[in-house]
Amino acid sequence: MGEDPTTQELRVSQVQREVKERERAKQPEEEPEQHERRADKAAYLREKLDERADAERRASGEDG
Repeated sequence: MGEDPTTQELRVSQVQREVKERERAKQPEEEPEQHERRADKAAYLREKLDERADAERRASGEDG
């Protein structure tokens, strides 16, 4: 089995996914509503990963 991705790697992945979906939503042959929802979900997950990273930083500061 592979290693679990780090919080930073997950955050980068969500930013990339959000950008891609927002671009696809602008394409006339695509379904913009579907891609906007996907982009919104990626943004939400990125925000949650930001919160997780903050919590991890605080926890590592308390331990040291």
